Amino acid sequence: MSVQSSNKTSITQRFDSYQPSKTLLVWACVVTAIATMIIGFSWGGWVTGGTSSKAAAAAGDTARGELASAICVERFNAAPDASAKLIEFKAITEGYKQRQFVEAGGWATMPGQTSPDSRSVQACATALAV
Repeated sequence: MSVQSSNKTSITQRFDSYQPSKTLLVWACVVTAIATMIIGFSWGGWVTGGTSSKAAAAAGDTARGELASAICVERFNAAPDASAKLIEFKAITEGYKQRQFVEAGGWATMPGQTSPDSRSVQACATALAV
């Protein structure tokens, strides 16, 4: 038992008396910083400013398209002949002809624009087809 006790004591004493060099401390900090970045970007969900800007722009485009689609559907339903137009719309089987029908009706053209956005036309046609 005394051998193990003296072995533990010598390890503890060596650990307590250890003084790393400045070079070793600097390299330990560099490696720790790099490992933190790798873990953060790989698994931590960190992104760069450019990626964040692209994601925000895509989310804005999606939200704008959804809003335009909702307005289009509301305008379609508010038309005086909405039920007849809906029957006519649902009789069209091709998707591109449905989009043309919505475009020609003018329901997807937002205020201040001269022509509708293709994404809002597609979303509106999809919502009306349901």
